[in-house]
Amino acid sequence: MADIQESKESLQESLQQVITLLNKHRLVEDLVHKQDMPKQELVQTLVHKQNLAELQKRLDSLHPADVAYILEALPLEQRLDVWDLVKAERDGEILLEVSDAVRQTLIADMDSDELLAAAEQLDTDELADLAPDLPKDVLQELLESLDSRNRERLQSALSYPDDAVGALMDFDIVTIREDIALDVALRYLRRIGSLPDHTDKLFVVDRHDVLRGVLPLKRLVVNDLDSEVTDVMADDAVVFHPEDTADEAAKAFERYDLVTAPVVDENNRLVGRLTVDTVMDYIREEAESDMLSMAGLREEEDIFASVWKSVQNRWTWLAINLVTAFVASRVIGLFEGSIEKVVALAALMPIVAGIGGNSGNQTTTMIVRGLALGQISGHNTKSLLIKETGVGLLNGLVWGSVLGVIAYFLYDNVALGMVMTAAMTLNLLLAAVMGVMIPTVMSTRFNRDPAVGSSVLITAVTDSGGFFIFLGLATIFLL
Repeated sequence: MADIQESKESLQESLQQVITLLNKHRLVEDLVHKQDMPKQELVQTLVHKQNLAELQKRLDSLHPADVAYILEALPLEQRLDVWDLVKAERDGEILLEVSDAVRQTLIADMDSDELLAAAEQLDTDELADLAPDLPKDVLQELLESLDSRNRERLQSALSYPDDAVGALMDFDIVTIREDIALDVALRYLRRIGSLPDHTDKLFVVDRHDVLRGVLPLKRLVVNDLDSEVTDVMADDAVVFHPEDTADEAAKAFERYDLVTAPVVDENNRLVGRLTVDTVMDYIREEAESDMLSMAGLREEEDIFASVWKSVQNRWTWLAINLVTAFVASRVIGLFEGSIEKVVALAALMPIVAGIGGNSGNQTTTMIVRGLALGQISGHNTKSLLIKETGVGLLNGLVWGSVLGVIAYFLYDNVALGMVMTAAMTLNLLLAAVMGVMIPTVMSTRFNRDPAVGSSVLITAVTDSGGFFIFLGLATIFLL
């Protein structure tokens, strides 16, 4: 825990150092520019190089992921100043580390030659991550520059959707034959000299690259070297296909504590592997996407994006929210006469709506999580609905009674307290039912991401429903 904290503090310190050097550079250049002296241009050039040399040295000492963090934390003008100082041979690594939104701003600042040079430093699977953001002409040139094998691999990876295993798989694999001895396998590994990252097993194939099993490195180390691979290997390995969904693969990696797993085609021929770091990156991106979706954002947003870009990203669900707010206001308008006669209603009705929205969001969050984990399907939706209705009923009776007592003491009106209790109970029941149904219907009936806008929709329902229930009951029993 201390190491993580120290790393975080070190990263923040690096960011502050870069910001300080940028500010110093700009201040000194402004001062030199204002001075009237002989050989003004020469002095400016020397000062410019001296200031930037220190900043470049600091950037060179940082890991690509740390440079990416710094770029994401800087406004656009300063971000591009720092990006210009990054060594060309590190461009590709850093472009892979930054967020999609920031990557677009960096790519827009690079010409075709710079983009090609950056892309040529990357492996095929890394190119597949970067390729969708490249201009079409650059991507075409890149494909033409690859050998036939890597070109075929890249085109294959790009043919799969982003949420498929084929888009995430790695082509850097080590294979051995099943009919060799372990000592031969060890000599082969020594001849290779280095293993791909996250290698915990070797893939056993026949002469046609058909997968026969996997040989964990720990078995290779502890078994008799005279034994054959076929006697030691595991033939029940977890295997994926390129068409499998990344969500299912991520669950399998968690369930079976996998580090790597083979990816095979329809003929069981080995075509690649899936690694834990790629799966973790996918899980993180999906979690961030779900978080943004529940807030009504269409896509990841650069925090320093232009005003217009941010407005475009946010307007859709704001428009929907405006419509639902208007509906809620019309519901209130139906009971203007009641509110005029019992002014206390105006003070109490936001409580009913607010508690209902909070309860509904709790239910929605649990359902969205269950859908993401594959724990919810048609056979158990009814049970979930009954259970959440029970939770809503109990919470409504308990907290509705509390608010009913408070309303009685505030306004000395027994009927108002009873209306408050009844309205709270009914609205929490409504929140429970809609909290289950909204994400479930979006997922099963419309095949849409259940996280997208669920929070906005449940709040709209509980607001309008809460106002209608509370004011309706008040009109019936108080007037």
